[in-house]
Amino acid sequence: MHVLFLAAEAEPFVKIGGLADVAGALPVAIHHISENFGEKNKVDIRMVLPFHYAVKQNGVSPKYLGEFQIKKGQADLNCQVYQSMKNGVPVYFIDGPPLAGRSTVYSRNPELDGEKYIFFSLAALKLAEFLDWRVDILHTNDWHTAPAIAALKIHYRSTKCLSNTKALHTLHNLPFMGSNNEKTLAAYELSPGEDPSLPQWARHTPLPLGLSYADQIIVVSPNYASEIMTEAHGCGLEGFFRDRKQCISGILNGIDTHLWNPETDPLIPQKFTEKSIGKRLVNKRSLLQRYNLPEMDGGPLLILISRMDPQKGIDIALQGLQDCDALPWQAIFLGTGDPLVENLARDLEKKYPQRVRTFIEFNTPLAHQLYAGGDILMMPSRFEPCGLAQMIAMRYGCIPLATSTGGLKNTILPVENNPEGGTGFLFEQPNPAHFSATLQQAIKIYQNPDQWRQIQKNAMQSDYSWGKSALEYMHEYRALLTTNE
Repeated sequence: MHVLFLAAEAEPFVKIGGLADVAGALPVAIHHISENFGEKNKVDIRMVLPFHYAVKQNGVSPKYLGEFQIKKGQADLNCQVYQSMKNGVPVYFIDGPPLAGRSTVYSRNPELDGEKYIFFSLAALKLAEFLDWRVDILHTNDWHTAPAIAALKIHYRSTKCLSNTKALHTLHNLPFMGSNNEKTLAAYELSPGEDPSLPQWARHTPLPLGLSYADQIIVVSPNYASEIMTEAHGCGLEGFFRDRKQCISGILNGIDTHLWNPETDPLIPQKFTEKSIGKRLVNKRSLLQRYNLPEMDGGPLLILISRMDPQKGIDIALQGLQDCDALPWQAIFLGTGDPLVENLARDLEKKYPQRVRTFIEFNTPLAHQLYAGGDILMMPSRFEPCGLAQMIAMRYGCIPLATSTGGLKNTILPVENNPEGGTGFLFEQPNPAHFSATLQQAIKIYQNPDQWRQIQKNAMQSDYSWGKSALEYMHEYRALLTTNE
């Protein structure tokens, strides 16, 4: 089974958001698991990434393979191909005029990003011809690579390597659709979609255009797969998703349990396991001392590691904490994003200089240390397709307090429903009142050390490694291929 896996970013080559974690881990997990099933069921999965300036700056030096052209109107654009490897998986990098220069991975200019990723999507398809490699499954991710599905069905059906290819798309974050790129799609001869279930505006927007041609749509949690069929979360495509529900399924993302492992993590002061969880206190004290926060009896250290974006509900946590200022708590915020949200987080530190620290930066070592030393992870998201932070936090014994939405609902077992087996705290509505009421409950339980320790052990025993999810993707691949037989 030959799978061509396309993504805009992937660890360790370039990372901006959670997509990089998924794209960096899933193909490798599929490759290794399939090796256990014999030659007949082996999956030859190959990744394709843009050769971003950030990748080049990251010290990646792949082997140059050659060059080919793709058409944009009457022009022929040169595409350069390079190859590297990641844990047994071939990784190809595509370069060319729209990707050249020092542009960022994502910009605030939709036309610039549209030109870059539509070019990349078409070039990735042409790569199969260049390699003379039959593609059974085209696996795309988010809007950046969705145009490849449309191009596959519109232009490449007569191509030897792509004539029987099935297309599977993983939907990570629906609101980001690649809007305002009608002219760029037309320039690359990608005509508007014809699916009558699509609204008119969606027929010339990269993500819904690609989805309309997809043979299978995977949503990154079962709960979010249901939510996108509602007006509240469907972003105007809920009718389309309801009509296509037979080819939509939810598969949870996983986490890299080698990277995120408190027993071996080189970035934390004190390593620990579920059996030596008492050692965890060293990590909390290290954070408090380093950032000049006093130790507080009966008060948890709350952490928030997130993109500073309205979707993530940062403002909900900020207001909810102020509503709970009579309770014992301390908080550390880490992230970058919307300047307005960043300033709100800074303002909270100014208001509570003895309780709050705010770091507006991307800081991997600090993120590891916060997971290892924080008591409670705040995730007050307005919507959350899957979420990875709650899975990482639980692995480190840091208990999530989150909105009951999307993948958070699929991964956190609420203490209130299961006092003996709970792994975290969920609140129904993304607003400060629900957040603060749940925080009050969490702090009360935190002040019972035996009960809190049991919740931590429950959380650390949760298994969100990639193995189960990779198997589910392999089943989806196989099911698509049986329709060809």
